Amino acid sequence: MEINEEIKAVADRLIGLREIMDVSVEEAAGVCGISIDQYKKLETGTVDIPVGVLQSMSKKYGIDLGTLISGKEPHMHSYCLTKKDKGLSVTRRSDYKYQALASGFQNRKADPFIVTITPDDKKEIHFNSHPGHEFNYMIEGSMKLVVDGKELIVEEGDSVYFDGTKPHGMQALNNKNAKFLAIIM
Repeated sequence: MEINEEIKAVADRLIGLREIMDVSVEEAAGVCGISIDQYKKLETGTVDIPVGVLQSMSKKYGIDLGTLISGKEPHMHSYCLTKKDKGLSVTRRSDYKYQALASGFQNRKADPFIVTITPDDKKEIHFNSHPGHEFNYMIEGSMKLVVDGKELIVEEGDSVYFDGTKPHGMQALNNKNAKFLAIIM
């Protein structure tokens, strides 16, 4: 399997966090709400690491989510301006692109992202869960959002607020990109 260097770097930071905090793989898996085998696989750097896993670790161990993603410490404390299309970019799976909008701000209470999903009707929806709540506002296109087994169609101008601990996943519709603001709190 081809290793994505960005994912490998994030996996290495997860390992480093665990080692610095003297956290076992078993404890980390428990914090993330996944099996020990699933967690071990994430640390290999050969599979995508869900944002929910990173957020669980960042909240539990007091490290900034942006630091886990980018390896850079936030330094802004009064404001953080992110110019259009200049947010910290993270390509998750091939069909998801996250752009962090406040990664430079210290001690954030929420993590806002612009998420772009490319269409792929043949792929199964990838489900994720994370602590806290999530708010999505559809900027362009439309998507199918499944939250805790309930299918919702979210179109331009629509918004949805949901419990992030419930399994959720998205899929772009109408063979067009879906672009939305996601705020994880």
